[in-house]
Amino acid sequence: MASSASFDTLESLQADIAELIDRLPTLKNQQLIKQALATIVRLADSDIERLDWKILSAALADMERGFQLFYAYRHIRKVTIFGSARLAPETPEYHMAMQFARAVTKLGFMVMTGGGGGIMQAGHEGAGRENSFGLNIQLPFEQQANPFIEGDPKLIHFKYFFTRKLFLLKESDAVALFPGGFGTQDEAFECMTLSQTGKFGPVPLVLIDHPGGDYWRSWSEYIDEQLVEKGLVSPEDPSLYTITDSVEVACDAITRFYQVYHSSRYVGDQLVIRLTTDISETEVDKLNANFSDILVKGKIEKSQALSQEGQDETVGLPRLILYFNQRDLGRLYQMIAAINQMGVHTVEETGHPERK
Repeated sequence: MASSASFDTLESLQADIAELIDRLPTLKNQQLIKQALATIVRLADSDIERLDWKILSAALADMERGFQLFYAYRHIRKVTIFGSARLAPETPEYHMAMQFARAVTKLGFMVMTGGGGGIMQAGHEGAGRENSFGLNIQLPFEQQANPFIEGDPKLIHFKYFFTRKLFLLKESDAVALFPGGFGTQDEAFECMTLSQTGKFGPVPLVLIDHPGGDYWRSWSEYIDEQLVEKGLVSPEDPSLYTITDSVEVACDAITRFYQVYHSSRYVGDQLVIRLTTDISETEVDKLNANFSDILVKGKIEKSQALSQEGQDETVGLPRLILYFNQRDLGRLYQMIAAINQMGVHTVEETGHPERK
């Protein structure tokens, strides 16, 4: 019986693969699909272990769930909330996270958390189930889904931390960090590292204490004294984040980030910055005067969509293009702040950044 079932499965797989190969020339992302299939074929002929195949298979299953869930929400901006799973509802940190989540959803954002208790639960309680995503992890302790997201179709369970974190960052348009333990510290430093190296963002990062709290302010003193003063990070790297104990300031840091800046991507060696509204040539001249130090060559220039970008929803947005050195990310964040002060008179009051 088992042999017959195995044969039926193989026969079905052969039919699926044959159908995919037939359709491949008509698929939008055919080149990337070919690359993925070629990788699987090469691995099948290599001498990797059974455990390696289990990791690959489980990671692909994790990513399949994530891609399928978020596709329907790809045009809605989202905020990821990180923080301790151990903070109880009566703590000021929990209350602050709940207030923050409620406030950002009123601005049009959805909220993503790891789906567990503590700060994660506070985020979902504040945002409400309809505005929440839970990206849970399978652990032997501490990580049952909280009651505000349990049973919701926007709750998914990941086997691996790395695939879970991929989606918590890939899908986020802002990150809010509340006090927490080793995991939260890891998430904070990874956000900084990925931002600093250009692998994530640019997005606004807000580190939020409860009123009068000093968790992140103490952390910031360590960064200044041990990293900045000793030359281990650039003096501008603290520009990557905002530290506050005010929900209003935290929300303002997020919405202000998208006031004129919309998004960015690399096309070859050029960084393409998309804008929600056009800026003048005089303002571009100011950017060149103030930020020429971050350029490898050439100047910051205005542009329309490049042919290599593809015809997506941003195709009609004005652009700035530059040869960024991909090193001075703190300075890039400072330039984005300067851009957001330009053209602001043409941005409508209703222009909250809820649409990508």
